[in-house]
Amino acid sequence: MLDQSRSRYAQTYARWKADPEAFWGAAAKDIDWIAQPGTVFDKDHGVYGRWFTGGVANTCYNAVDRHVSSGRGGQAALIYDSPVTDSKRTLTYSELLAEVRVLGAILRDLGVEKGDRVVLYMPMVPEAVVAMLACARIGAVHSVVFGGFAANELATRIDDARPKVVLAASCGIEPNRVVPYKPLLDLAISMAQHKPSACLVLQRPQLAGTMVEGRDHDWAERRAAAAATGYGVDCALVGATDPLYVLYTSGTTGKPKGVMRDTGGHMVALRWSMENLYGIRPGEVFWCASDIGWVVGHSYIVYAPLLMGCTTLIYEGKPVGTPDPGAFWRVIEEHKVVALFTAPTALRAIKKEDPEATHLAGRDLSQFRTLFLAGERADPDTIHWAENHLKVPVIDHWWQTETGWAIAANPVGLGLLPVKAGSPTVAMPGYEIHVVDEAAKPLPAGVMGSIVIKLPLPPGCLPTLWQQDERFRESYLDEFPGYYKTSDAGFIDEDGYVFVMGRTDDIINVAGHRLSTGGMEEVLASHPDVAECAVIGVKDALKGEVPCGFVVLKAGERRSPAIIEKELVALVRDRIGPVAAFKLAFTVNRLPKTRSGKILRGTMKKIADSDPWTAPATIDDAGTLEEIAEVLKERGFGV
Repeated sequence: MLDQSRSRYAQTYARWKADPEAFWGAAAKDIDWIAQPGTVFDKDHGVYGRWFTGGVANTCYNAVDRHVSSGRGGQAALIYDSPVTDSKRTLTYSELLAEVRVLGAILRDLGVEKGDRVVLYMPMVPEAVVAMLACARIGAVHSVVFGGFAANELATRIDDARPKVVLAASCGIEPNRVVPYKPLLDLAISMAQHKPSACLVLQRPQLAGTMVEGRDHDWAERRAAAAATGYGVDCALVGATDPLYVLYTSGTTGKPKGVMRDTGGHMVALRWSMENLYGIRPGEVFWCASDIGWVVGHSYIVYAPLLMGCTTLIYEGKPVGTPDPGAFWRVIEEHKVVALFTAPTALRAIKKEDPEATHLAGRDLSQFRTLFLAGERADPDTIHWAENHLKVPVIDHWWQTETGWAIAANPVGLGLLPVKAGSPTVAMPGYEIHVVDEAAKPLPAGVMGSIVIKLPLPPGCLPTLWQQDERFRESYLDEFPGYYKTSDAGFIDEDGYVFVMGRTDDIINVAGHRLSTGGMEEVLASHPDVAECAVIGVKDALKGEVPCGFVVLKAGERRSPAIIEKELVALVRDRIGPVAAFKLAFTVNRLPKTRSGKILRGTMKKIADSDPWTAPATIDDAGTLEEIAEVLKERGFGV
């Protein structure tokens, strides 16, 4: 057994489990309420119950106004760093409050009332954060759609959310191109059955958009006119169970699946997590290197750091190429970042381009304490690489769009637990995690199965899908009665550590043996020449499925890919055994990913199996799928 005595985690988790309502009721005291909740948890309200019923508060007030009122208005609230436009900007809490008051008033003038929806179609600019907070301020429900999303995907979200107003930028900036947003927005609105009454457009100097008369309004002009008159709006009274935002899950087909987040539980959970999980104090600089289009950006670029009174950083750039693999280290040094939260994919990209971390040399990262990883399974090789070069704890943690914050983590604020590479560590208070078989029967330690969470879900998790209670039940609750289905597979070891080995559809059946593609990826990633990898199961007439590995090699002079591929086959057979039937390892230039960095294993499998496939709307570069198809075709697959 591992020594966990130096951490307060065990006592804290036990305190939650003994009396969940008392635990979350105490956590709720860190939030400024207009009216205290009548009930901490009402099991008879909503699909599985609702948190803090009867409470009234405002998220924007808790994130901005109260810090100004407490005398910290001069502290930096938001740092904007954009290597793609060579610009930087800092907003203090007082300046952020002024901007949010003005934009809230403009939204009101455009007809937005409490409960109305507002769609955001924005790049990583300060105005995007201001827009989210302005919606929260007036009680409107924001729905952020990733900037540059395809027009038809944006149209389906407009039809589902039925926004009164769309807030958009004219373009986004990539390292080597400008992405016109405005034509995509216009096309989406023409395709949608629902027509927003107005669009507020932020005209960026790199590419202005053509305005539609009678519908479109210039963001800067409206802001300047309102600010000149001292125009602003105060915070609306918002119920704890009222919606704060709707976020559509990536890669949806057909009717979109809108994850709904409520107001009260969201604030309580995120504020608790900043202190107890991330170990962050007010005034410190916290950087979440994600995008506001994803749940990670909602929770840990915008809301959690500001609820805590931190300085949050919004970065418009990439881990490599803006300008080099040292971009992250430059930002950490320059802005005195104490903790970075990013995806393992970003680390693998840096490692691929700079395996010896030469761009780290000479950087003063003395204030940097912790690196957090989430979004995709963190392979042990990447974790060890980061630990060796950064000399700080590298903390993997696991959560989902639906939960909004970590299900399992190593709680820095409560005292670090021993790290097991490949595990996001242990369940956070609020989550009782079980691993079960197809009949929902718990499995013993070390045995792989479906990972589920005992109901009710804690504060901060989705109470339902947007206007689709029945679909929520069908998607998440019906298969394992009494549990929330994560759709992830894995096991819990004898120390209570959770190991998430992949999505349930990433467990392949090889001649009757259930094998984890994540386990095989762990082996491939340990090879010294491999930068990143993905394993899928492909159809096989004899065994049902056989594993197929795709590897991207590190930059620089390397031996023949054919030799490395043979070594990889031998490595898997040695580490996992002949039962894996691993004989296929293909070298590729790059892996197909979503813009959030998740590898599109499902689409790769369809190509290999000769099944019909289309490039998902969330893909970063559709050309990568064609490259995978060509490699497979050369080896006799997918034809």
